[in-house]
Amino acid sequence: MSGIIGKKIGMTTIYNAEGKAIPCTLIEAGPCVVTHVRTKERDGYTAVQLAFGERKEKNTSKPLLGHFKKANTTPKRKLIEFKEFEQEFTLGDVLTAADVLAEGDFVDATGTSKGRGFQGVVKRHGFQGVGGATHGQHNRLRHPGSIGACSFPSRVFKGIRMGGRMGNDRVTIQNLKVVKVYPEQNLVVVSGNIPGAKNSFVTLHK
Repeated sequence: MSGIIGKKIGMTTIYNAEGKAIPCTLIEAGPCVVTHVRTKERDGYTAVQLAFGERKEKNTSKPLLGHFKKANTTPKRKLIEFKEFEQEFTLGDVLTAADVLAEGDFVDATGTSKGRGFQGVVKRHGFQGVGGATHGQHNRLRHPGSIGACSFPSRVFKGIRMGGRMGNDRVTIQNLKVVKVYPEQNLVVVSGNIPGAKNSFVTLHK
């Protein structure tokens, strides 16, 4: 799938022709540099590796510095491969948001969700809590309740919804509509929300 790498700027609201408010996410998509082109004969599959975001040379390893030097570009922060691009590329080509996306397109957005740390069942799974606040209870309100059987099978089944680490996962939101594209600023306005915090990297797949 063809696509582009971007950075989440934040959220805003756009009004359509009927006056309806649409919550949207602003993404700085590109410019991305082609740093590697994989072919069927050499690699067994076809893909295009794109790089996005500036990085200091002193913070880049020597193998990566040589990799970027082949593409005649400065060190970048994010490298992602995209398969099945419609057009052909050579090393050093630059892709912008307008080259890949247009208004009305539908994209899948992939990012890393915000890390919430260790959370209980109420926040993590939407549990209601055990019982009411009266009848002598003072420390059971947000507890999960029973989690398994007794002497048989004498264990807790896998997959039981319990407290644990929440967030910081790779998440994909599908079928988001591209509301607006600003080629001069390399900005893409996508309807709906996208996983990740502000200034985090996201990938838009067409």
